[in-house]
Amino acid sequence: MIDRIKDANTDKLAAALVSVRTVDEAYRFLSDLCTISEITEMSKRLTAAEMLREGNTYNEIAEKTHLSTATITRVNRALRYGSDGYSMVLDRISQ
Repeated sequence: MIDRIKDANTDKLAAALVSVRTVDEAYRFLSDLCTISEITEMSKRLTAAEMLREGNTYNEIAEKTHLSTATITRVNRALRYGSDGYSMVLDRISQ
């Protein structure tokens, strides 16, 4: 999957993400880069990934996050068969 999105532009975006040093900087960058609804949607997906790892059901996750079960399925697929990005960041932020 990573090879399908990797190019000079996404390399620059990835480098920009790595350059962020604090939560405040992350908010500043995200607010310039994304719409409020895009930021909210991404945060809900991260919450869904966390809840899936904790063993919550799709219905519990949908009730809390207001995500569709199709989106929750996509997050679950990424957790199981993706590039381990969700697991990597969830492990890091839980420490």
